[in-house]
Amino acid sequence: MNRVAVPLDIAPPAARLRGVTVVEFGGPTMGVSWRVKAVAPPGFDLAKVQARVQAALNAVVAQMSPWEPGSDISRFNGAPAGAWMDLPDAFQHVLHRALRWAEVSGGAFDPAIGRLVDLWGFGPPGPVEAPPSDSAIIAALAAGGWDRLAHDGRRIFQPGGLALDLSGIAKGFGVDEVSAVLTRLGLVDHLVEIGGELRGEGLKLDGEPWWAEIAAPPGLALPGGPILAALHGLSVATSGDYRRVLEHDGRRYGHTLDPRTGRPVEAGLRSVSVIAATCMDADALCTALGVLGPDDGARFAAAQEVAAHLLVEDEGGLREIISPALATLLD
Repeated sequence: MNRVAVPLDIAPPAARLRGVTVVEFGGPTMGVSWRVKAVAPPGFDLAKVQARVQAALNAVVAQMSPWEPGSDISRFNGAPAGAWMDLPDAFQHVLHRALRWAEVSGGAFDPAIGRLVDLWGFGPPGPVEAPPSDSAIIAALAAGGWDRLAHDGRRIFQPGGLALDLSGIAKGFGVDEVSAVLTRLGLVDHLVEIGGELRGEGLKLDGEPWWAEIAAPPGLALPGGPILAALHGLSVATSGDYRRVLEHDGRRYGHTLDPRTGRPVEAGLRSVSVIAATCMDADALCTALGVLGPDDGARFAAAQEVAAHLLVEDEGGLREIISPALATLLD
């Protein structure tokens, strides 16, 4: 039986004009793809909207992708000690939000773990054959840390050797940016998806909200049955230990790194999903909860009123943790 998460303030069906249709379009970004479904009025210019969306996402990549050598984040990561760097508005917005979640989570979410990400083979240098040594991890931890990043509003300071990695929040921001572009162009009823992260605004043609199922890892099912989220001005993000791994000597190391230890988390969490007002926050909170683990993550979600679903695998098999904020949405 489906469990349905519906916001309490969902609006009644909007009036529809004659000739409106649902259109679908997309393109590449951030190593994955983006997709849009939208209720389009007569005279809809698909080429114009698609170009505007792609341009917005290209701008996010040009600012925040460490895989792009000329991006703003790559320039900062390679800057010499003592350098100050001006931030574009979008970069500034995302980084400030990332630092907020870093502080609130006690460093479980950290945008300054680029050296660790590279060390474990999950960054631009590419995969590694074996886990790094303890000494290499210690050195990367010493070079990183969100609390080493000084800023004065529009500028950030390179203390020396610090590398930013916004992969835990930038994709969610990209979803929000696409949604904002569509709204400005008059497509107020839409669903946006980038690499499995989604945001819905308005309603479908039939007056129903945009529905998204909280994803379980491949081959698994949620013990309590599927959860469908009504994305009516809401976003959902999911992260899991199955997406990217390092396999060595019979062990699997997931790509979610604990910034406090420098090592992949081993908390038994198979997946984490978060429903939030912005996809940027949902994205970051998935990472934070994945690092905190089942117990501390559940407490954090309750304290911060985060609508979260945690799928845990332990000696008793699969079990779910549903935060109080998510429980209030379920009918």
